[in-house]
Amino acid sequence: MKHHVCRILKELKDAEKVYIQPHNIPDPDAIASSFGLKTLLAYKGIESNIIHVETIEKANSKKMVELFGIEMTVQDTIQYDKKDYVILVDSQIGHSNITNLFYENRLVVDHHEVTQDTCDYLYQDIRPQVGACASIITAYFQEEDIPIPINVATALLYGIMMDTDNLTRRVSDLDIAMFYFLYNQADIRLIKSLKLNQIVKSDLIAYAKALDSVEIYGYLGFVHIVNCNDSLLGTISDMVNTIEGVLVVVAYAKRSDGVKFSIRSEMSKVKANTLVRYIIHDKGVGGGHNEMAGGFMLADKMDFLSNKQLDTYIRHRAISYVEKVDPHL
Repeated sequence: MKHHVCRILKELKDAEKVYIQPHNIPDPDAIASSFGLKTLLAYKGIESNIIHVETIEKANSKKMVELFGIEMTVQDTIQYDKKDYVILVDSQIGHSNITNLFYENRLVVDHHEVTQDTCDYLYQDIRPQVGACASIITAYFQEEDIPIPINVATALLYGIMMDTDNLTRRVSDLDIAMFYFLYNQADIRLIKSLKLNQIVKSDLIAYAKALDSVEIYGYLGFVHIVNCNDSLLGTISDMVNTIEGVLVVVAYAKRSDGVKFSIRSEMSKVKANTLVRYIIHDKGVGGGHNEMAGGFMLADKMDFLSNKQLDTYIRHRAISYVEKVDPHL
């Protein structure tokens, strides 16, 4: 169904303030999608602000904001009303990576699976089959024949590249079409610059410790990372997934308020989003895609505190799930 932009504009016609909220600790796809949507709304005469929770962590995400001149505001530095209008981008209410800041006038544009059917959105465009949210936003520009500034086109192209792992992961026809639609409108020199700024020196220590702690059971790889931020957790999960013979990765980091998970799967039988929910069970929330997912286990629902008990629990839950769907593990 087209006319997405018209339907969004219809819902925003009475809004005094409009916010665009990507998921917490936004990554390149979330940043690009928010930037693109803000630009599109401005073209249609609607001013908006990008608001997010927690600081941007990844080196390439920070560089992206700097290179493209993207204005983003951390939630606790501004005053806002919970009745203001918000468009959730690259996430949904009920996901472990979004903080519910607004309670009434919510719209959503996302490419993750629907995890909370009861949420009452004014408008929703949720396409789990699409590899990058930036592809959906790009399609809005194309459908409305809206010109795309070069910095926006470059950001959107980079968002698609990062979330689809250069068109090799969860790629749909829309991702491919929007990639080629953007390619000749983007500044490829900036893409190259971003690819050279993906990690910082301090990350190397965390990588070394993580790789030293990897345990492998069949094609399952486990890694318990200490003092690791969310972005680095996902990067390490991707790295472990490149080890020969490892097809499924369960990476996790213990925090004061619980345990953060990053799951990867190259096995069609083992779906990452289902696996993370099975591990967490009734102790938190989790979701994502078949190939990659995340979740959070709440500390107040955990009756085990030591690392050894935590490791045993997670391995037992993960192996139990995999053996159910693939008895040949």
